[in-house]
Amino acid sequence: MADLLPIAGPRESWAWLFAELRRHLTLVAVTVGVGLVAAAAAVLPAYVFGELVDRVSGHEAASSLGTIAIVLVVAAVVGGISSGASTYLTSRLGETVLATLRERVVQRALTLPNAVVEKAGKGDLLSRIGDDVNTIGRAVTEVLPKVLSSLLVAVLGIAAMTGLDWRLGLAGLTAVPLYVLGLRWYLPRSAPMYADQRKAVAARSQALMESMVGARTVHAYGLERQHLAEIDAAAARARDLSIGIVTLFTRFVGRTNRAEFVGLSVVLVAGFLLVREGMVTVGAATAAALLFHRLFDPVGTVLHSFDEVQSAGAGLARLVGVVRIPEDAPAALRPARLPADSSLELTDIVFGYEPGVAVLHGVTLRIEPGERVALVGSTGAGKTTLAAIAAGLLVPSGGSVRLGGVPLRELTPDQVRGQVAIISQEVHVFAGPLADDVRLARPDARVDEVRAALACVDALGWVDALPEGIETRVGEGGRDLTAAQAQQLALARLVLRDPAVAILDEATAEAGSRGARGLEQAAAAATTGRTTLVVAHRLTQAASADRVIVLEHGHVVEAGTHSELLAAGGRYAELWGAWRSRTTNSHATSHA
Repeated sequence: MADLLPIAGPRESWAWLFAELRRHLTLVAVTVGVGLVAAAAAVLPAYVFGELVDRVSGHEAASSLGTIAIVLVVAAVVGGISSGASTYLTSRLGETVLATLRERVVQRALTLPNAVVEKAGKGDLLSRIGDDVNTIGRAVTEVLPKVLSSLLVAVLGIAAMTGLDWRLGLAGLTAVPLYVLGLRWYLPRSAPMYADQRKAVAARSQALMESMVGARTVHAYGLERQHLAEIDAAAARARDLSIGIVTLFTRFVGRTNRAEFVGLSVVLVAGFLLVREGMVTVGAATAAALLFHRLFDPVGTVLHSFDEVQSAGAGLARLVGVVRIPEDAPAALRPARLPADSSLELTDIVFGYEPGVAVLHGVTLRIEPGERVALVGSTGAGKTTLAAIAAGLLVPSGGSVRLGGVPLRELTPDQVRGQVAIISQEVHVFAGPLADDVRLARPDARVDEVRAALACVDALGWVDALPEGIETRVGEGGRDLTAAQAQQLALARLVLRDPAVAILDEATAEAGSRGARGLEQAAAAATTGRTTLVVAHRLTQAASADRVIVLEHGHVVEAGTHSELLAAGGRYAELWGAWRSRTTNSHATSHA
């Protein structure tokens, strides 16, 4: 199982939350103040009703009831306005803090070393940015306003009962120990279940993502049943935990109802005894009973929201855990030398995603400046891993990577990104104008430079044919692009970036047989004059390369030109023969 990203402890989560709230003290103070007004308006009618009972029982004139009616109307109006304002302010405060947290999580996630993300699994990170943020968002907009309002009403309600008579207030507090006992029973059992539920959701996301991203490999090895079983098991665990949480919560509700019954009974008995002894009026006893009954809903809201609060708390801990991942030592402090040329050398590379399980075993490879080298091999041979190491995305556990004679570890991340660019088959089209999508590689690029990059990869023709040309909106909410067009945009970014070294990780694999030849020509144009490493999915890419490296089970088994390796009759010749046969059959089927 993957090692999940860190999860913050309760103290660390609270420390982060309070630090953020201190940054918005004015908004916090206004929110609490308006909430107190709303709570007072909610409690006042019950208090005033007790006065009404005393006036009626005292046979006072009907005109004396006018003041009470006015107070009740004013309380209703003020309560409605302040309650709405309190809900708005609470949601605004919560959303402000959540927005900050979301931005910091994404910011930290984008700067995490690729090895950390791969080890934890992308599903864990996506579940935090997706499911956990959504859970907290629902709690902020739906739960937090009700909880804050209910807490303030509960506190003012008890204070009002104590103001009527301290013994009535004490009678109302008899329910508190029962509430506390219910919480002490519930919290230790529910907190671990909510934490396990969030982990189970992350495991389910990871299982789904691995199967979807690796669908081609899954089909190739006939692993459909195994992956479906893993997904079923992960989904079943998440489902069982959810059912267990609901069952536990139902039992907790029974304990809160018991506390309400006992508390109201004590208040009624105490009120009766105090009225009989002449210590309080009938109106005061009535108001106390109404006030306590009025607390059923707010106290229940607070207690019954603990499941959602705890779920949000578990999500907060997972998000804060990402934010608090220590940063690496500043790259600027490292001694930096500039590469002498664009040569790329990998020496005795050893790498494994799990301890003791190596994917690459002492791989050595040198690419001369301007040379184009194709990396071929069976699925799972380690080609993509080697490409990621060459690009500096993964750090090998053994061996070294040198760019122009300088170890990559001695270069700053900006220097590496400026010298080396990698394009994979998983190309994303960002929402917005097409020109801005290309400018991701160099935001300050002029329009003519963007057009030149598109022309280099033979994309300018279809781009100009779009309704608004290079300003046409693409991506989500805009015009859909084909897989081949998306790859052309990625290649145009490469041209605009103009790195010395280009790494293409099966960058034409998703285009299909019809568009692959055009993309291969575009990739060749984009990498002209650059030191290039191509992870070749289509062996025509290998045939046109200066040199071919054959990787199998993490070892280099052959190296040479296309013609040399075919003449040798080794592993490359087998792969070429199988690929040619498959391609011929595919063409024959399509023509038939």
